[in-house]
Amino acid sequence: MFDIGIGELLVILIVAVVVIGPKDLPLAMRTAGRWIGKMRRISAHFRSGIDTMVREAELEDMEKKWKAQNEEIMRRSAALTEAEAGAPVMTGPPPLETPPVEAPSLEKVPAETAPVDVPAAEPAPETAAQPLAQMPTPEPAAKGSADV
Repeated sequence: MFDIGIGELLVILIVAVVVIGPKDLPLAMRTAGRWIGKMRRISAHFRSGIDTMVREAELEDMEKKWKAQNEEIMRRSAALTEAEAGAPVMTGPPPLETPPVEAPSLEKVPAETAPVDVPAAEPAPETAAQPLAQMPTPEPAAKGSADV
């Protein structure tokens, strides 16, 4: 990284012993080691982030290339199928330039027409859950009867 030789490292060590002193040298070496470790981790993280961005850019380029190749293959396949069948063949979604097809509305169909072969439904048995309009009404009591 810095291309420091053995002689240069020996000079740095002698200067460190004289300046820092032999008593505090182990603490200074530990602190320097921690800082160097942090710098290496930060540079590795930065490098991996750049590698990820490069890989994503390459993937986007490859996806564009694959999409173009796929479209070319679909065009060739459609041309071969048209040549064999003699009629145009749809190989993908309809083009956006065509107007949408209108669905027939239900109002144009006459209401009187009903299927002939459908059997009539049986009436449901009377239950307490039926609406009040369908429930049978009780007949009024005769005038001469006594209510108890």
